[in-house]
Amino acid sequence: MSLKSSGVAFKDEKHAGVSLSAKDVDTGAQLVAGLTSALDPDEALRIRRKIDRHIMPLMCVLYWIQFMDKTTLSYAAILGIQQATHLTANEYNWLGTVFYLGYLVFEYPQNLALQRFPVGKWMSINIFVWAVVLACHAACKNFIELVVVRLLLGVCEGSITAGFLIVSSMFYTRTEQTRRVGYWFLMNGTAQIVSGFISFGALHINTRGFEPWQWLMIMTGIMTLILALLFWFLFPDSPTNAWFLTPDERAKAVKRIEDNQTGVENKHFKREQMIEALTDPKSWLFALFSALVNVPNSLTNQQSLILASFGFTYLQTTLLSCVPGMIVILAIFSGVRLATRRPNCRAYVTVMYFIPGWSGILLVSLLPWSDQVGLLFSQFLSACDARNVFCAHRSAVGATVPVFVLSLSWLNNVTAGHTKRIVTNTIMLSAYCIGNVAGPFMWKAQYKPRYHIPWAVIGACYIVCPILLLVIRAVLARENQIRDAEPFGDTEEEYIIERISEDGRRVEVKVDKGFMDLTDRQNRDFRYVL
Repeated sequence: MSLKSSGVAFKDEKHAGVSLSAKDVDTGAQLVAGLTSALDPDEALRIRRKIDRHIMPLMCVLYWIQFMDKTTLSYAAILGIQQATHLTANEYNWLGTVFYLGYLVFEYPQNLALQRFPVGKWMSINIFVWAVVLACHAACKNFIELVVVRLLLGVCEGSITAGFLIVSSMFYTRTEQTRRVGYWFLMNGTAQIVSGFISFGALHINTRGFEPWQWLMIMTGIMTLILALLFWFLFPDSPTNAWFLTPDERAKAVKRIEDNQTGVENKHFKREQMIEALTDPKSWLFALFSALVNVPNSLTNQQSLILASFGFTYLQTTLLSCVPGMIVILAIFSGVRLATRRPNCRAYVTVMYFIPGWSGILLVSLLPWSDQVGLLFSQFLSACDARNVFCAHRSAVGATVPVFVLSLSWLNNVTAGHTKRIVTNTIMLSAYCIGNVAGPFMWKAQYKPRYHIPWAVIGACYIVCPILLLVIRAVLARENQIRDAEPFGDTEEEYIIERISEDGRRVEVKVDKGFMDLTDRQNRDFRYVL
């Protein structure tokens, strides 16, 4: 049977005979239309493993490279970039801010492009530009030139996390999404370990006219360029056209995520879904959480300098940057496993992981300045807050790093409708940028060396954010109760798609409601994950 579609009909007693445009149907609807039998569990597992083998390595490596690339500024700070480019402390802080300004301004266009164009190809283009811009850091001689390249890095990065969230929702069930998002975020810890050794090696490069920080930029730029080429040829855009799946496997891959009630994707921007996203309270609760939890993210570019202020040499500081990596790996792995082992416990697990961050803040503020080891441990502990999971920054260490991994996957799980998901991702990632833009201005020279004011601000964020998570859970739980109490209709809604058979006849086949590109508000069968 051909996959050509001439239109869609929506049939029930209340809406009989209403015709819908083909643009209203999810791209996966054509593949699964007419498939009524349940997918064999062993076959579903085989397909999932095949998907994992082909996309997870690329996603993990990209997140590792992304993490390393955007934190090169922090490593370069101890390799001589400030002296070589004559940066003041305020200008250095601005370089951390301008990255997120580029991210913020272009986040909405990036998300629109991810809906309009093939996801894998669009990300590949951004990775390529990103690689070139990263290598161009080595040619910068002053603050203005560094502002330009950092701005462009932020523009390109806006496509990666949003693109990965879209891809995860296309290929995986809700439970699988939580773990897969955690798995590619695990690479942040790996990047911390590897990047520390790369920086340590770069520090020992002694060439005339080319400093260690410049070699760091060139090496990471080349690695990113190679990855861009691999993404272009190997990364799929959707399960409906994945090169490594047979036509039969593509249909089964789509059928496998039927229970998500979110479909695969729809390339048509729907204004009504955008309005719904903007008027949905949970969009703004998640956005407020995202902004506040990312204010402390300014620790990203401050960590190496803070460690050096404790009395460690530059060599020791570089090597110490590797230590938190393993903690990040263990923390994220334990967090996503905990959240998926028991149903409806995401909020509670997430709140629990804020406790170590608060402990670190108290210790770093109260320990005597002479206690070098205690200050080191508490700084690592306090830096391991929620925002580091989301933005993958190197100051993320310790037990609270799973927080934003869970928050990201949670938002993805409770939003349906492709345009609505695009808009809610834009809102949340834009809020993330706002928090990151504001954060660096806390670290003023007059607060040295103990920085009591910045630590107090971080502590306040750690109090408000868990409260917001519990409020979000209460709102979603209430909505589930309302839907559970709604009476069932006398007739079941039917969604019919017209297709052209092999002999040229028009035939009508039933499509599951989950592939009609309905939002979570429109689809009353949708239940929110808690």
